[in-house]
Amino acid sequence: MHSHTQPHATATGIPSPAPETAHTAHGHRSVAEHRQAVRDLLKPLLSAGRTERLPLGDALGRGLAEDITAPLSLPPFANSQMDGFAIRTEDVPDGGGELRVVAPVPAGASPAPLQPGTAAPIMTGAMLPQGADAVVPVERAVPASFPVPGEEAAVRVPPAAAGTYVRAAGSDIEAGDRALSAGTFLGPGQLGLIAALGMPDVLVHRALTVLLVTTGDEVVEPGGQLEAGKIYDSNGTLLQSSLRQAGLSVIRAGISTDEPVALRRLLSRHLTEVDLIVTTGGVSKGAYEVVRQAMDGQDVAFQHVAMQPGGPQGIGRFDGVPLLAFPGNPVSCLVSFEMFLRPVLSELFGSPAARTLVRARLGQPLTSPAGKHQVRRGTLLPDGTVRLEGGESSHLVRALAHSNALVHVPEGTSALAEGAEVEVWML
Repeated sequence: MHSHTQPHATATGIPSPAPETAHTAHGHRSVAEHRQAVRDLLKPLLSAGRTERLPLGDALGRGLAEDITAPLSLPPFANSQMDGFAIRTEDVPDGGGELRVVAPVPAGASPAPLQPGTAAPIMTGAMLPQGADAVVPVERAVPASFPVPGEEAAVRVPPAAAGTYVRAAGSDIEAGDRALSAGTFLGPGQLGLIAALGMPDVLVHRALTVLLVTTGDEVVEPGGQLEAGKIYDSNGTLLQSSLRQAGLSVIRAGISTDEPVALRRLLSRHLTEVDLIVTTGGVSKGAYEVVRQAMDGQDVAFQHVAMQPGGPQGIGRFDGVPLLAFPGNPVSCLVSFEMFLRPVLSELFGSPAARTLVRARLGQPLTSPAGKHQVRRGTLLPDGTVRLEGGESSHLVRALAHSNALVHVPEGTSALAEGAEVEVWML
């Protein structure tokens, strides 16, 4: 709940376009500047009261809210990497030697020290006996099998260097080292590490709650009667899915009419429930832009970002609650989310995971407005080329549905030839 107070493949870091000046030559806000404005808007939500401690099984997909220091070393003791014989390397001459077999060491046991001239059958993961400093795999011994426990036996082993097939204590992480940093996205690997350190729960950022509002008299909910001049609302589903996939809790307010008073009332009804408001539509410079009209007197600014699609953007606070106003075309609103909201959430709260960036080669030529950062839909193919899906227009939902990547053409680039290298964000 909001308090009403004021270049190669990588999966790390926050995707960002090539460096840009604060404003473009045409006076529009740059992509980089608008993303910083979104960051500044949401940063106050990083407060101590907005964290919670969860069992590991419930923390998947969250962002870590504190540094984790290893309370113990991993492995906590030297152990065997193989099924074999634990030996003292000083007992085995260069040509190999015969050793008396002693009691086996199963995983989970605390073995007796290994005496000179002996070898202990040892299982993978079992603690290395004191005095032993190497393991000889059972298949390299003669005989190449473990003797029956309790029977007197001897085994011939080849020479081995100290440390052979031994996992040293602390070889993964030493006690006192930083295991994970605050802001880390918690996937299976990260949660597995925390569990290995013996920690049953973890401090994470609370999921933000977002009020999502679609605007427009021309928009109809899917399943409704489609009259002349009307279209079905794809933006609500598109953004709700994106927000939920990014780990946010979404309150869907439905479709608001083009009446500013009605929109203000709708937003006001939910203010105490949400941390962020996201609207789509009604932000351009036309005569009936309801979001612009409804924000009259509020701390909300509307400007054009030098980006195609998704140029018109609104940002600010409605009665103290952070608000982002995205344009109404389906591709424009999704690109706005991917370029501005998603990467900032990843950076500030550790969730969602940052998009994977790759470098790919264009499968065909393209053109782009020289003064804008263009984002095209595409499919990254197995051969490392990216096929563009659809054209530049922001209404091409089918092209979006058949894409697995966003292709970036930096501001200042008006054309790229087939085979040109581009930055691609995997969806």
